[in-house]
Amino acid sequence: MTQSIVEFVKQQEVLFVPALTDQKITWAKECQFAIQAFQKSEKLAQAALGNPVSAQNAIINVAAVGITLNPASKLAYLVPRDGGVCLDISYMGLLHLAQSTGSILWGQCKLVHASDTYESNGLDTAPTHKYNAFGERGVVVGGYCTVKTPGGDYLTEEMSFAEIKATEATSKAKNGPWKHFWEEMARKTIVKRASKYWPRAERLDNAIHTINEEEGVFTEPVMPHTEEKEIQSQEQARLEALQQRVSDLCDQMAAAEAEAELKTSFAEAFKSTAGMPLQKTVQAIYVENKARLGVE
Repeated sequence: MTQSIVEFVKQQEVLFVPALTDQKITWAKECQFAIQAFQKSEKLAQAALGNPVSAQNAIINVAAVGITLNPASKLAYLVPRDGGVCLDISYMGLLHLAQSTGSILWGQCKLVHASDTYESNGLDTAPTHKYNAFGERGVVVGGYCTVKTPGGDYLTEEMSFAEIKATEATSKAKNGPWKHFWEEMARKTIVKRASKYWPRAERLDNAIHTINEEEGVFTEPVMPHTEEKEIQSQEQARLEALQQRVSDLCDQMAAAEAEAELKTSFAEAFKSTAGMPLQKTVQAIYVENKARLGVE
């Protein structure tokens, strides 16, 4: 079988070379990377020999997208799926293509966990994301991709955990990579959606098309319409609840018998009233009770 798969790969040169979109990619190297992949995985080799057309298309896609199978780069892989072979492009591969084609200057994609501190600063500004890189961060609650365009602008796309799971549920790869490499697939989902807003590039478009064909196309759900009166009513209710909570916290500050108790109530009240005139009242009550407790 090994000899058969080696010969099969070598026969694809006549189709691979004319399809090349990046001359930095060479058949000599990609041929060896492909052979290594098939020799390393018996399941992949069987899929190729059982469905040679799919394997042929996957190898040609390497040339058409202009990406390398070099395992050290972790940009793209040949993988068995649905009885055939497909080209699987990682989220790093998508970012690499976007950079190499000039669509973006640089980009990053990260997942946000429950214990992280995350603040969205708008679509055109990088978010504020702080986390403990070496401790327990809790479950994933979402993720984001931020890129810098050639014009110097920042573009940020965010996805909630529910949106990522919705994509997973419709993917052909839900029983494969999504089970074994969930975080990597989640990042790829975010980058793929973010790419809709980047300057177009043929190689990047080819990569997105390949992913959609192999993993299934996810159609984003249409958000339900909410009447303006209902939105205003919901906002009024939110403000009233906030004011009541802040009032309770101010009462707690007034009744505090220790510095730690005072500061705990103040911290929540101060954060809750950010950007509001009410914050000055919160500060005044805090200062008054610091003096009452003799706190410096």
